[in-house]
Amino acid sequence: MTNKTIPLRKCVACGQMVPKDELYRVVRTEEGIQLDLTYKAQGRGAYVCRKEECIELADKKKAFNRSLRCAVSQEVIESLYTEFKNDR
Repeated sequence: MTNKTIPLRKCVACGQMVPKDELYRVVRTEEGIQLDLTYKAQGRGAYVCRKEECIELADKKKAFNRSLRCAVSQEVIESLYTEFKNDR
């Protein structure tokens, strides 16, 4: 049997290439922008490391706005912080 490789994705804050399962995904769908914990939602996605520093840096640099090509509400950023605190 072959081992399944996990694809790498780039963090919008620090720019490091990290395995996809070690990142949070924020996705822009027709319904709006939301946190995608399943990694399967259809739409344009942006990834950020599961570190508080990276979430803060992405918010400060407006990296999600640039990557998703639209304004990201503060509610989405707060849901990232909430999920980070629940993962600890």
